[in-house]
Amino acid sequence: MNAEQHSAVTAPDLYDRSGKRYALDDRRWRGEDGSPLAVSALRGLRPEQIDTAERSLWRYHAALPVPVARRVSLGEGCTPMVPIDWAGRRVHFKLEWFNPTSSFKDRGVSVMMSHLAAHGADRVLEDSSGNGGSAVAAYAAAAGIRAKIIVPAATSAAKILQARAYGAEIELVGGTRDEVADEAIRQSEQIPYASHNWHPMFVQGAKTIAYEMWESLGFTAPDNVVLVAGAGSNILGCDLAFGELLDAGQIDRRPRLFVGQPEHWATIADTFNGIDPAGRGERVPTIAEGASIAHPVRLPEAVEAIRRSDGAAYAVPEAEIHAAVRALSARGMYAEPTSSVAAATLDHFIATGEIAPDETTVVVLTGAGLKSAEKMAAVFAGHFDGAQESSSAR
Repeated sequence: MNAEQHSAVTAPDLYDRSGKRYALDDRRWRGEDGSPLAVSALRGLRPEQIDTAERSLWRYHAALPVPVARRVSLGEGCTPMVPIDWAGRRVHFKLEWFNPTSSFKDRGVSVMMSHLAAHGADRVLEDSSGNGGSAVAAYAAAAGIRAKIIVPAATSAAKILQARAYGAEIELVGGTRDEVADEAIRQSEQIPYASHNWHPMFVQGAKTIAYEMWESLGFTAPDNVVLVAGAGSNILGCDLAFGELLDAGQIDRRPRLFVGQPEHWATIADTFNGIDPAGRGERVPTIAEGASIAHPVRLPEAVEAIRRSDGAAYAVPEAEIHAAVRALSARGMYAEPTSSVAAATLDHFIATGEIAPDETTVVVLTGAGLKSAEKMAAVFAGHFDGAQESSSAR
């Protein structure tokens, strides 16, 4: 069952893949069938419903299933969208490192933590390769909620330090990113699980990036949105918001979603392209650590969202990620390697002719290079030894 099938529901609720519905205030984080939950369809915004006095994503509170009076906010959202000359055309870059913890994860975490705090949570658990954990730690601190973050042992030191600085308890776990998630799921029997991959309210926050694009472009949709994907929350957020705006009659078509993933961590891209991800063999460590997720929990939904937009997906070779880091920096944008996957994806689809010069294109840069100092240094030194970085691959 998809969101469109729930559009007739007046009051939002939760539903799983089997179609079973749950109350919005149910504390569960997945359905009885083991699948991730989603929020039933909400009405899209009209321009006059935007709270223009609010300089955060909460200006779109009329499109969110969380009471604005109970919000946990650090001023997230309203990030700049900067037009840059790129490959002979004007491209808009959405700079998500202007969020409070310097990544796009603040959007989803603000809405998720607002929901959890409103329903009495006093402690939360998260697993993260870095940015998600930092965001949960920050917003838990803002809400007066204790946080425990389970982190892959090879996560960038700056990201671990940031989460610790907010007062979170940190547990380092060896093994793959998926093994870290498995440990968090085991511990979730005792601690409420505030997972940016599983929790349905995270996607609700993520969708606000698309509302900002719409507002920034004079209440029109771009022709194309270019994204990096790990778990795929930005894919789902854009699909959700542009779908709401389409249903509300505010736009006449969805933007095409162009999605990139590191070559050896391209489960969403490979599935979309009809390639067996297992056929790539061993998962070689990538400099784009934030996108190294082998088994995205919302894989079918992410693939369907790309298809629904008439978009495309690309498995990005490591050398192209390095080149994109350098190309962005040369234009004044110090984006972390994970973010730079989106720029490499832009280059690819410009080269194939899928993205035309006269189209309006937005590229989302998800996080700052300052959060991945060691990996940025490796790029500009001209090397990255993946064997020395367990990343999330081992």
